[in-house]
Amino acid sequence: FVGLNFGIDFKGGILLEVRTGNNITISDIRSKTSDLNIGEVSIQEFGAKSDYLIRVERQKGSDNAQQVAVEILKDALNKAFGKDIDYRRLEYVGPTVSKDLISDGVMAICFAIMAMLAYIWFRFELPFAIGAIVALLHDIILTLGVFSILGLEFNLSTVAAILLIIGYSMNDTVVVYDRIRENLRKFKKMELKELLDKSINETLSRTINTTITTMLALGALYLIGGQIISDFAFAMLWGIIVGTYSSIFIASTILMFLNIRRSKESES
Repeated sequence: FVGLNFGIDFKGGILLEVRTGNNITISDIRSKTSDLNIGEVSIQEFGAKSDYLIRVERQKGSDNAQQVAVEILKDALNKAFGKDIDYRRLEYVGPTVSKDLISDGVMAICFAIMAMLAYIWFRFELPFAIGAIVALLHDIILTLGVFSILGLEFNLSTVAAILLIIGYSMNDTVVVYDRIRENLRKFKKMELKELLDKSINETLSRTINTTITTMLALGALYLIGGQIISDFAFAMLWGIIVGTYSSIFIASTILMFLNIRRSKESES
């Protein structure tokens, strides 16, 4: 999780999303908020060119102290920019919320992976379960990696997106695994490499059609759904791409390196 943005240094704080006029730059906002005596204030572009996310460290004292800091910040911005500033979102992140977000998110992902492991092991056999879990870990690591590289905010919506990615990727993997199992019974003497290739080709059109259809819907959410769900839609778009890739090139091909036990029906 190195590089992921969880709140404000895990200590909580204030998040204020604003939309400004096109002639207002991030330097202008920074100059008006640097001497307010409300602690550390950081500003970053957020979505559109004129959208900014202002982060203020948690104030000492009760919730009233947080509200006072917000009023000081808004008063400074109103005096400097007047009607050219629009307040779109305000959030208070407590010190325990940031920590709970990490621990609960990690636990949810781990429980989902363990449940998928048990499901695949029960439905198929252990080598298939190992291949599926390796593919899921691949999807999760790449999704977290792209969020870290791009500096995107990791929040509850992102955790929900990762859980959905796990479900989508697993569904795609099960479709391929079902065809592999059918072909193991049907082609009793076929080499495993050839059989895997045949199974993937037979499910490829279904996989491509499903992926494209899903990406069209998510693309619309990302482009016109607004900033609130843009990170969620982006995580889903990225996850579907890597999930489709992993189902074909990882979950299936890893079976070549594992000992797949053929049932008596499929023995020569």
